[in-house]
Amino acid sequence: MRRARRNVVVLLLAQAILGAQMSMIFIVGGLAGQMLSPNPCIATLPLSMIILGSALSARPLSAFMRRHGRRAGFVLACGAGALGAASAAYALMVGNFWIFMASGLLTGIYMAAQGFYRFAATDCAPPEFQSRAISWVLAGGLAAAITGPALVRMTSDLTAIPFLPTYAAIIGLNLLGPVLFAFLDIPRPPAPVAGGPQGRSVGTLIRVPQIAVAMICGMVSYALMNLVMTSAPLAVVGCGFQTSDAANIVSGHVLAMFAPSFFTGHLIARFGAARIVMLGLAILAGAGAVALAGVELSHFFIAMAMLGLGWNFGYIGATSMLTRAYRPEERETVQGLNDAVVFAGVFLASLSSGGLMNCMGGSPQEGWNAVNLAMLPFLVLAGGALLWLMLRPRDLAR
Repeated sequence: MRRARRNVVVLLLAQAILGAQMSMIFIVGGLAGQMLSPNPCIATLPLSMIILGSALSARPLSAFMRRHGRRAGFVLACGAGALGAASAAYALMVGNFWIFMASGLLTGIYMAAQGFYRFAATDCAPPEFQSRAISWVLAGGLAAAITGPALVRMTSDLTAIPFLPTYAAIIGLNLLGPVLFAFLDIPRPPAPVAGGPQGRSVGTLIRVPQIAVAMICGMVSYALMNLVMTSAPLAVVGCGFQTSDAANIVSGHVLAMFAPSFFTGHLIARFGAARIVMLGLAILAGAGAVALAGVELSHFFIAMAMLGLGWNFGYIGATSMLTRAYRPEERETVQGLNDAVVFAGVFLASLSSGGLMNCMGGSPQEGWNAVNLAMLPFLVLAGGALLWLMLRPRDLAR
């Protein structure tokens, strides 16, 4: 428990400090893309490249950490994050949309690593502590929700080239990573022993009901959150409000994403992961309904706060379901596969977001409505799969 708590503290700090860069990127990335893009329909494509980078790197990064340890993997990802921010800054200086888009692939490697913080928290934790460990690590995002948008407000207009100082600040955040991870104490996994347990094949694993449904719910929760969050700054500014309003709304959204993490683990322990995931999906549906009701600042604030809360319950609950469904020797295989699936879904959502926002209808409000209506079929998919699993109690671990 002492080692587990120490690692939770380190990972919580990493989520709080290094994780601030993700809210910064999602506030300014769409706006910078719109500024550089030759076509408004692809303004959010650079953000989609971040998600694609995460999807492509999740499994290789998981395999790298199996061979070299969590610390080495996390430090490597910080280097990729710094290089991605430097490339984005260069793209802004030369006014090149395609370099800006390509920089997202490197940033995606950092994003994939940040997704593994929650799994790393369980590596040395006893089973009864795992849900709380996941929750507490994600609670570090609460500080990121404050510092990230604050850094955007402080840096976005410091130079003649908008957002250039913001990406310089992101480089600085990544350089703090190796210092933080020096305190991480997670033993490297033992090398596989000939004749020892090898774990089930990928084909077998994805047919396990709890693994399959956990992946679907985690993917839908994250993808829908990203679909709406990517378009939100464009919608806010497009409806006549200021960039500072967009930053405040995203700040409130990220607060709602992570503040509940202080008690989500306790709710999962008491009511079961599946019920908390179902509640999260219902809240995501409510967020879409509020967004469709109007485009006043209050509608944006409430909808984005509900979006963050729904993500919290859906994503943490799905992660908790997943960690109870595989054997120790299958850990890296399932974790890498899960995050590849999740980020592939998030990539498609992010790719669709800009097109729905900018090219569906004749006004920002109509585009914003199209984004929120697109949530419905995926909520039905995830809710139906989860309900099916809940009716199979022999497959459902609390």
